[in-house]
Amino acid sequence: MEISEIDVHDEAQLTAWFDVEDTSIAHDRPHAVSRTFEALAVQVRIPSDYGRTTLLTATDGDEVVGIAELGISLQDNLHLAELEITVRPEHRRRGIGRALYAEATTRRRAAGRTGAIGEVSIVEDQGPLAFAREMGAESVHEEDHLMLDLPLPQDHVGALVDRASASAGGYEVVTWQDRCPDDLIEAYAAMRTQMNADVPTGELDLEAVVMTPERIRAGEERLSRSYDVVVAAARRPDGVMGGYSLLYLAHGTDQVIQDDTLVMPGHRGHRLGLALKLATYDVVRSVHPARTTMHTWTDPENTAMQATNRAFGYRAVERMHEVQVKD
Repeated sequence: MEISEIDVHDEAQLTAWFDVEDTSIAHDRPHAVSRTFEALAVQVRIPSDYGRTTLLTATDGDEVVGIAELGISLQDNLHLAELEITVRPEHRRRGIGRALYAEATTRRRAAGRTGAIGEVSIVEDQGPLAFAREMGAESVHEEDHLMLDLPLPQDHVGALVDRASASAGGYEVVTWQDRCPDDLIEAYAAMRTQMNADVPTGELDLEAVVMTPERIRAGEERLSRSYDVVVAAARRPDGVMGGYSLLYLAHGTDQVIQDDTLVMPGHRGHRLGLALKLATYDVVRSVHPARTTMHTWTDPENTAMQATNRAFGYRAVERMHEVQVKD
């Protein structure tokens, strides 16, 4: 068995790497949100000022039997790396994951990173979490992976609209796709920064990332190559922004990723989260009607957002563990 870094511009090598990720996730997690090949190619082939990604393979003869992805941030959290390891189901328990972990650890230490974080999603098989613990990692935060079937029954949507309208009066909800309007970019960046500070992360040794308008514009440019983006934001008559909700729709799939939903301090208690989610749902149904599922991740102890998600009809399909290892 040989561990090596792939040439991400070599189509055959990147395709073989992606095949291990895609087939392994499909085998283990029936409701997983899988990254498309297009999204992977954009991530690793187009340089970014904010991070770089190294892809490793474990090969047995001509077959790629395992992979690792090592992410290094260039402008924040300079003590950390992000690490994901995947081994084909038929080749597990042969030491392949351990060998990939050892090579990735050597590389992250050479980059001056004293720790690594990753995600482990569990349906029934506890093996991936056991492997992470064997490598010295701890589960330091958990989230429910929730899934919603689309479209929602119209009478259910109507009831949600009535519920939101009763509390969210006085706010205007504006939406945009792909690119934030210039006149809202400063306020949007401030809300994205607030989200990074507020989102529950358990004991993750993670510094909140400051989102600037420049960083948002750079992200919009990269994302547009492989995702459609939908955003809804709540605004008071005086122009003050009260919250936002953000969706990612990968090209070529039938899924929707419900990412951030934030209500700013001082604006809570008006069911703005519900109103914002309804606004993004309206865009999905009108512009992307072929989408059949929506996915989100919520801390089990985030009672307000859990209640909002239950009102929509989300159901839990996995438990996601954020794991961390420190030297």
